[in-house]
Amino acid sequence: MPRNRNMNAYLHQRALRAVFVVLMLVLPACSPLVLVNAVVPDEGFQEKTDIPYGSEPRQRLDLYKPAVLKSGTVVVFLYGGSWKRGKRSHYRFVGQAFADRGFITVVPDYRVYPDVEFPRFVEDAAKAVRWVQENIKKSGGNPKRIVLIGHSAGAHIAAYLALDTRYLDKAGVPSRSIAGVVGLAGPYAFNPLEFWTIRPIFENAPNRKDIRPINFVRKNAPPMLLFHGEDDTLVYPENSQKLAKRLRQAGANAKYVSFAETGHLSILLAMAKPFQDMLPVMDQAVEFIDRLETSDGRVAFSTLESNITRGDVAEFGIDKR
Repeated sequence: MPRNRNMNAYLHQRALRAVFVVLMLVLPACSPLVLVNAVVPDEGFQEKTDIPYGSEPRQRLDLYKPAVLKSGTVVVFLYGGSWKRGKRSHYRFVGQAFADRGFITVVPDYRVYPDVEFPRFVEDAAKAVRWVQENIKKSGGNPKRIVLIGHSAGAHIAAYLALDTRYLDKAGVPSRSIAGVVGLAGPYAFNPLEFWTIRPIFENAPNRKDIRPINFVRKNAPPMLLFHGEDDTLVYPENSQKLAKRLRQAGANAKYVSFAETGHLSILLAMAKPFQDMLPVMDQAVEFIDRLETSDGRVAFSTLESNITRGDVAEFGIDKR
């Protein structure tokens, strides 16, 4: 019987992926993220939207509470968008994915360029974490066990919060409340001043050292699990490789995991329920969070694979860039 249930679940996910491909073909102008949200389950969690964590229009967040809590650990997901764009509603599939695994999940918006420049979006993320600190107990979460998860520019912001304690300090959040970080395809080591499309976002920083999170590596940083696709041509894998290496050299706990034949977007979409069997992004992230809950700040990474050879997301027409 369990075997039959597993087969039914597998066939159901294949059917959802087929629906996704059809939607991609007939609605080519739609964002892949919007289409993914259309094929993820609606049940198993309670969704609260448009919760203010500040006074600005983009200082809002959505909360996903699972029907059955696995633990009090809270996931805060920070999306990407080159620090210029993004909508929390597009990442409902991430909220569903972690709620499905039993974790309360918070997805905030934050202000972006040209309305603001660096470091305002990092400060917004710190304020969102402060909201979690002050309010998450009402939903059954533990304000002392927050895991930051980010993709692309969101991973960059998550790394800042974890490594440069000034942002959380300014927001009134103890840095020790960040139990760990999962980064997907983050530009942690690159110099944004070398790229004309994003240079204006960072060029007015008083100190040029401040614009690269890798410069704030510290021994007592929270454990970090850094994922990257080997075929990512938008944010090169060297960013995650260098940050993981620098953290380990400093005595911190870090792991770099690469995915073959995987690009910048597909590593994110692999978190969605219909695509989770293609890449073990969710499985490894959840295993990491589980270990954080039973550790004293050190995580044994030895059984987590470092090089994943499956990159089948591309088979279903998802942009690998």
